[in-house]
Amino acid sequence: MEIERQEIVDQLRGRNEDDVADRAERELPELVDTDEHADLLHELGINPTDLLGGVGGTFG
Repeated sequence: MEIERQEIVDQLRGRNEDDVADRAERELPELVDTDEHADLLHELGINPTDLLGGVGGTFG
């Protein structure tokens, strides 16, 4: 599944996780493939399934 980096950053900022959001902006590509970037997402403490529950947009 693909998610725009900004969607991830916005969700993190909405959770007051600004440090993680800043790092995600620096390290994630503009379009994040959750399979391809699973290791980095995990390292950042990001669970794509959790993010999808809070995002009203369409992915993929």
